[in-house]
Amino acid sequence: MDSLKILIVAGGLTHERDVSLRSGRRVANLLRQGGHTVEVCDLNTQFLPTIAEFEPDVVWPLIHGSVGEDGSVQDLLELIDFPYVGATAGSCVLASAKPVAKALAQSADVATPAWVTLTQSLFRQVGAPAVLNAILSNEVGLEFPLIVKPSNGGSALGLSKVATEDELRSAMVDAFAYGDSLMVEQFIPGREIAVSIVDLTDGPEILPVVEIQTDDGDYDFDARYNTGRSLFFVPADLTEAELARVQDTAVTMHETLALRHLSRMDLILGEDGTVWFIDANVVPGMTDMSLFPQAAEAQNSFAQVLEDIAQYARHDN
Repeated sequence: MDSLKILIVAGGLTHERDVSLRSGRRVANLLRQGGHTVEVCDLNTQFLPTIAEFEPDVVWPLIHGSVGEDGSVQDLLELIDFPYVGATAGSCVLASAKPVAKALAQSADVATPAWVTLTQSLFRQVGAPAVLNAILSNEVGLEFPLIVKPSNGGSALGLSKVATEDELRSAMVDAFAYGDSLMVEQFIPGREIAVSIVDLTDGPEILPVVEIQTDDGDYDFDARYNTGRSLFFVPADLTEAELARVQDTAVTMHETLALRHLSRMDLILGEDGTVWFIDANVVPGMTDMSLFPQAAEAQNSFAQVLEDIAQYARHDN
């Protein structure tokens, strides 16, 4: 394998800055141990000058949420003609906007919970009481309990599970703190499943499936990044038929969204066996508690997976 110059972009002015920095440091350390020259750069006014000075063989965007996943950084890298790891700018747009990804899931005959998307502008113009009444008396099948979350972003920031009208009001206020648009989605009881995919020379390769169990059943931000709240089972204890359905759903969504190099699909295996698409991650977390590294380590070696991705992405742009 060639020794590469790799620039990792981490941090940024997002709600997930700390997680991004932790991801960036971990990936950088492992790639350095593999013999590569690695620099970690924040997304600030020194970003483009750093690229010009360092002249990396490949850039690895590891900014979670916001401009890191909505295609903005990827568009910029394409403008200056530097190869980078992960989904193209156009695919990032499709995957990071949760309502768009869910609509594409429906078009691909993949089950996804019923939802509505609401904006702050709509609340201001129509009035919060009228919007809330429409949600409570809806004709699309929404009924308590519900999930409220920002339409963009990750790490379950701004996400709430609600069972009453008062909780719904409070949750919408919380979600709007993270963006101008939110989703109200039907809660689906079942098993939390994460499917990580590496997509290089031979097409999508599914890493061992991860099942997440939390102490209170809510895989929120605290449960994702603070020890003691969650248990991870790798590989998940699934029947052969369940595993096949979960894997098929993940690959279908990876291909429907035209993703490349790597992705993670968050799914729910419903109590009746239905596999529900919840979310697509184009910049999966890489911390010691993140799901993609756990899956990669169970498959072979997380460090080797990072090596393979970096080497392939160098030429796949």
